[in-house]
Amino acid sequence: MIEVRLHGRGGQGAVTAANLIAMAASKEGMNVQAFPAFGVERRGAAVMAFVRMDKNPIMIRSQIYSPDMVVVLDPTLIETVDVLAGMKKGGTLLLNTKGLPEKFKKVEARVALVDATGIAISHGIGSRTNPIVNTAILGGFVKASNLISIETMCEIVKDNAPGDPKKNVDAVREAYEKTRFGGE
Repeated sequence: MIEVRLHGRGGQGAVTAANLIAMAASKEGMNVQAFPAFGVERRGAAVMAFVRMDKNPIMIRSQIYSPDMVVVLDPTLIETVDVLAGMKKGGTLLLNTKGLPEKFKKVEARVALVDATGIAISHGIGSRTNPIVNTAILGGFVKASNLISIETMCEIVKDNAPGDPKKNVDAVREAYEKTRFGGE
């Protein structure tokens, strides 16, 4: 079973991203669960969303405490939230950032980086002051996880993501191409 935890802020689309990952994994034949965890529902508040996927039926019905992969949609969260809490040794960390923050240079994880904010802004997804980074982060997720094909993800985003389908699919594809690993 693969377990993924997404960290974002209300309004960035973390919950939608989790749902789109689950839809894409389901389309590729996996059993899935996707669900959020948040407190006061307001724009800007810290939000977590979770995805489980497996070829076998999923019987667990709890929050994910030991994810195989952690996805961080808002880089400011790394200063206030222990995003690596419980992550399995050798897991994958996907960060929305232009460069590798110092605190992650020595983590025992495979680190993937993508400037999802810049990509969302360049495609006009959300606004310059409040970009919606979820579809861009999905391109990074596909590249970093190697669990779902880029074509399946683009099809799911085109048919299900809120907003302009072309802009969202273009953001997924660009992020997929621009995702880099470690200190690259």
